[in-house]
Amino acid sequence: MELVAVDYKAPNAAKLFVESLHKTGFGVLKNHPISQDRVSSIYQHWQAFFNSEEKKQFAYDKDTHDGFFSTEISETAKGFNKKDIKEYFHFYPWGRCPEALKQEVADYYRDTNKLASELLAWVEKYSPPEVSAKYTQSLSSMVTDSEQTLLRILHYPPLDGSEEPDAIRAAAHEDINLLTLLPSANEPGLQVKGTGDSWIDVPCDFGNLIVNIGDMLQEASGGYFPSTTHRVVNPQGSDLTKARVSLPLFLHPNPDVVLSERYTAKSYLKERLEELGVA
Repeated sequence: MELVAVDYKAPNAAKLFVESLHKTGFGVLKNHPISQDRVSSIYQHWQAFFNSEEKKQFAYDKDTHDGFFSTEISETAKGFNKKDIKEYFHFYPWGRCPEALKQEVADYYRDTNKLASELLAWVEKYSPPEVSAKYTQSLSSMVTDSEQTLLRILHYPPLDGSEEPDAIRAAAHEDINLLTLLPSANEPGLQVKGTGDSWIDVPCDFGNLIVNIGDMLQEASGGYFPSTTHRVVNPQGSDLTKARVSLPLFLHPNPDVVLSERYTAKSYLKERLEELGVA
């Protein structure tokens, strides 16, 4: 398996992109409409936020899951017993956010959510008839006016040697949602599971937008679109002192959407959050 970028502006982009999602669980887009300048600015401003004491004023709400998640309460990946070495902020347009940072991330959320919805429509268009028959409603309608789509600003602090043995920045996991859109982080470290026990480094190149399938789309498609296993490994050598910031957007359906005979979006999310220890 290799990362082959699809030109977003090509006439056959949708077909090639969906084929990649089906075969590998992820797609890579180049010439995409996400602004590099805006992403770089968000990284800079939020790095300063994570370095400040202000973050403690926005401790996350267990009921709404907006706000700041510290390294002490961050996720433990399913099947692992060591917490990931990360902290993060959950942004929703309706949620809390530092006033000085809000407009920039709100604009990014709006534009990226629009692109994510377009890519989901591509998936819907190129799903085989037998797969489309499994959808309880059109994929596009699952996310219409959804207030559950989440922008996570992720911060992986520099490593100082006090970390738990075997703990890494993000242990191998799959995302919960339908699709995840991820512009390049400011530092490398993201790996995608290949065949067997192999891991593929995702290039730290802003020209590529990484899109991966989450468990909800896998569930809704009866496994036709496989949820992508990925991780963020620890840096080595002099890079230990470098922080890493990334900006995934998790496209979520409305809570009452029926994913399958087993789950609604609400029940699925509840189960996974409990597994992660943040419910």
